[in-house]
Amino acid sequence: MEIEIFCLGGYTEIGKNMTAIKVGDEVVILDMGIHLEKIIGYEEEIEKLNTSELMKIGAIPNDKLLDKLKDKVKAIAITHAHLDHSAAVPYMSKRYKNATIMGTPYTIEILNRIAEDKKIKIRNKVKVLNVNSSIKVSDNIKIEFINMTHSTLQTVMIAVHTPKGVVLYANDFKFDNNPTLGKKPNFKRLKELEKENVLALIVDSTNAQIEGKTPSEKVAREMLGDVLFGTENHGKGIVVTTFSSQIARLKSIVEFGKRLDRKVVLLGRSLFRYVTAAEKLKLVKMGVEVIGFKNLMRRKLQIIERNRGKYMIVCTGNQGEPGSTLVRLADDELPFKFKGGDHVVFSCRTIPSPINVRNREELESKLKKKGARLFKRIHQSGHASKEDLRDLIEMTRPLNVIPAHGNKEQKEGLVELCGEMGYDLGKNVHMMANGKKLII
Repeated sequence: MEIEIFCLGGYTEIGKNMTAIKVGDEVVILDMGIHLEKIIGYEEEIEKLNTSELMKIGAIPNDKLLDKLKDKVKAIAITHAHLDHSAAVPYMSKRYKNATIMGTPYTIEILNRIAEDKKIKIRNKVKVLNVNSSIKVSDNIKIEFINMTHSTLQTVMIAVHTPKGVVLYANDFKFDNNPTLGKKPNFKRLKELEKENVLALIVDSTNAQIEGKTPSEKVAREMLGDVLFGTENHGKGIVVTTFSSQIARLKSIVEFGKRLDRKVVLLGRSLFRYVTAAEKLKLVKMGVEVIGFKNLMRRKLQIIERNRGKYMIVCTGNQGEPGSTLVRLADDELPFKFKGGDHVVFSCRTIPSPINVRNREELESKLKKKGARLFKRIHQSGHASKEDLRDLIEMTRPLNVIPAHGNKEQKEGLVELCGEMGYDLGKNVHMMANGKKLII
């Protein structure tokens, strides 16, 4: 029985992640994401584009390799709730009518909300699978969700168990031994997998070139506290922006805002989606207003404008995205005007694409002209660095390593690490690209 790995998305770029594993004559798909950068500029028209058109502009994976196998797909398993891993499901899952969609409770809740926002009905069967659980897909395939830490809740590595051994799919993750929310990584289970014959490790390469270990979210929390409590902000406006899916960070922001004796208000549609989903599942309790609708937002900002020293605004727009709340505030499109000395805290990194870099530079320039004080890079990554990746490889001892989730340079960083560990490029380390297949 051959194991075939179809590299459909995320092997040439960061985005639109999608991999298919064929075991005998059955297939499972792992992740089905969008390429966020490709939909910039299509904001108004994106709802009108069909699946083929989205594929043509590179917004979702091209699954042509699976044309003759669509009826053989038994499951679509999603690692976590980030859009570049999950948001293509409403558009593409209908192509795989026999496939059950699987994800953790939080991932499925977000997926349902994305589909609802897009006014798309997901017709596939949906199965919720808790972290550190497994499900038998067929006689030859079992899917296991192994708990990991990342920059959103209930992230997993997926182990695909076959009669030949295990394919371990490790997109995205970090090894955080001190998470501020949620469970620690399941190191015990990773070590056990070595005895079960890990045929291939498909692994996140985003930070493979970065020496050392990725710091804990606890470090980001300390950085945030240092800014909020260590700078003079009495009577000034405080605006904090971070990734909407970063629930642990948002929890820290809310806690610190309350300690500053400020009323914390979360503003923005995506914040509303991610935070209310986490609260619904009782994964977190923020205890603050979360406003996702423009009319309600305008009314609240009128109150905040008159009492800026009593509130903390948490909003979308950390990348300077057109139409986001922070950009609209900077453009004076909303009834809150920045004044000299107001604080704007960017608890995030700038995603390094030309569009994002340009948007952030324009946003920062506008804020500086208004006299705002900017605090940037109050953040820690959600991706494993070089020494975390080394630990993963040593724990699981895979027979083959496939760098994923990265551009050429990032994947080369992982190839270099594998070389240090006795692996050989072309023999048991495989540099793959979108649209290519590997037979093990």
